Amino acid sequence: MTLSLLGNQAPLQAPLRRAGLLVVTLAVLLVSAAPLRAQDKDPVVAKVHGVDIRQSDLAVAEEEAGQIPPMSPDAKQDYLVQFTADMILVSKAAEDKKLGDTPDFKRKLAFTRNKLLMEALLVSSGKEALTEDAMRKVYDDAVKQMGEEKEVHARHILFRATPGDEKASKEAEDKVKAVIARLNKGEDFAKLAGELTEDPSGKANGGDLGFFSKEQMVPEFSDTAFGLEKGKISGPVKTQFGWHVIKAEETRVKPQPKFEEVKPQIEQYVTRKAQAEMVTKLRAEFPVEKFYKTEAPAAPADAKPAEPAKK
Repeated sequence: MTLSLLGNQAPLQAPLRRAGLLVVTLAVLLVSAAPLRAQDKDPVVAKVHGVDIRQSDLAVAEEEAGQIPPMSPDAKQDYLVQFTADMILVSKAAEDKKLGDTPDFKRKLAFTRNKLLMEALLVSSGKEALTEDAMRKVYDDAVKQMGEEKEVHARHILFRATPGDEKASKEAEDKVKAVIARLNKGEDFAKLAGELTEDPSGKANGGDLGFFSKEQMVPEFSDTAFGLEKGKISGPVKTQFGWHVIKAEETRVKPQPKFEEVKPQIEQYVTRKAQAEMVTKLRAEFPVEKFYKTEAPAAPADAKPAEPAKK
């Protein structure tokens, strides 16, 4: 089951990517926020240049560091401590040079703070919406929309022929007719498929195609397969792949996917839908004031002038 999101939500995906400015922001936050943490629940694991490095700092650093090479827990902790210490040392050196006082830095810092706050609220709104009832409703609605779709379980024997090659096509057709004659005399379809079919997978499984819907096969094949009664074989069927003989094993209504099978898709849908609705509401409440003008796109050179309206 495919669950599509509301419209184009690409603008929501981009803000969730990390920016390089986050390194600078983390360094500043590490320096300023350390004294405010509870000591018993967040132990100090290292210290550099007078600044405590706590366990929670390493968790943030691990998220920012990205993919870390495989290593032991002790080596990983040492890696993250050095990663965090380097940020603190470099940020302090930058402060000594008054780089944090420049207008450019302040703009970047404000931008990164806004970005982090935005990400936090998007994540929070998504989690709040992710209730069992909400997910079940999405599942039930999607299942209703699917309706009842027919599927056929069929086997086939294929003799290949390149489109446009009349000689090869005639030879393949004759081979199929010969096989049909043998089938009509009672020979086993799966056994003949294993011996004769030119479909590589068919040789291993007796030409078994499993269950498929009408749209999954080329029209000539589907039309024939879905028109056969259970246990019946077709006449020669020509497709772009060559010539086939088809046997219908059984038909059924396609079973609905179980909730647990599509739960990851549903979670993603509910989360992004909630985020999209929140942003849409904020946009409506606080519209953007634009102090610039954009030119309308130029008309194509061969465009005809509009005809005057008839009175």
